[in-house]
Amino acid sequence: MADDLRAELEKYLQTLDIQTSCVEHPPVFTVEEMMPHLQEVSGAVTKNLFLKDKKKKGLWLVSARHDRQVNLNDLAKKLGVGSGNLRFADEAIMLEKLKVGQGCATALALLFDRDHSVKFVLDQDLVEGGHERVFFHPMTNSATMGLRPEDLLRFLQETGHEPVLQSFD
Repeated sequence: MADDLRAELEKYLQTLDIQTSCVEHPPVFTVEEMMPHLQEVSGAVTKNLFLKDKKKKGLWLVSARHDRQVNLNDLAKKLGVGSGNLRFADEAIMLEKLKVGQGCATALALLFDRDHSVKFVLDQDLVEGGHERVFFHPMTNSATMGLRPEDLLRFLQETGHEPVLQSFD
């Protein structure tokens, strides 16, 4: 299934004329497991968190540079959902909304959020930090795909997901 979704994603990126580079690696579930496989890449590697707002029931996908600390209380305040209200969402919700499971959260899965129910928070550094490429899983945690920051923004625009830019330093 992940292969079909990855193929669909790659086809969509081709229709937008977005060039990508891909590193295949064994399945990884944490940034720490992934980093040894990405020693040769030039750019910013991301970590992605799928969260829910426990009060308003909103869903959030957060993509930050892999070496950033994401404080959920601070983030909740910045997003106006109230301190202590952001939690990790259940895998079942992530599978339903983004078609990916544990260890595979990725901004590229927003392609499958057809009803735009997931709000997207993007580390400002990923698009303004001068990175050659930004790296995400392409619907599977056994590969990492890089694309230019401006292409990421175009992808988000085309899928109807205006990013909430956030600073995580």
